[in-house]
Amino acid sequence: MTSATTMTTALPAEQRAALMRLAREVAFAAGTRLFEEGGRADRFWIVRTGTVALDLRVPGRRPAVIETLGHSELIGWSWHFPPYRWQLGAEATSPVRAYEFDAGSVRALCAEDPAFGRAIACWVGRVVAQRLHASRIRLLDLYAPYGSGSLV
Repeated sequence: MTSATTMTTALPAEQRAALMRLAREVAFAAGTRLFEEGGRADRFWIVRTGTVALDLRVPGRRPAVIETLGHSELIGWSWHFPPYRWQLGAEATSPVRAYEFDAGSVRALCAEDPAFGRAIACWVGRVVAQRLHASRIRLLDLYAPYGSGSLV
């Protein structure tokens, strides 16, 4: 993930502080499923410590790990866009400590405060673009005859 998509660099200090007022600290043991593809996206997390693998169901195969996320990275973007359903799955690959956010509360603050809403939308949009790129590269590496041909 690029530094432009971590919360600490993507959000201006004022918006970061407003978001963190809505945070609660949580912990997950290694092997815990945070969410499943297609499930209701009603929360999201920012990793404090540990790692979380994002995966994609592939019929007839084990889920393909698309990307592994760590410190300051956003886990989940589907909460921001209707119909609020997870597009990927997520599993803790080590013990994880994270900040958890209620999606409805964050969306309400986005609607209340246009500057906050714009900052969140830009951040989440950059994350979606990066995850789409990572998904494409990973699936090509796994299933295309010659892989992605990318070293990125």
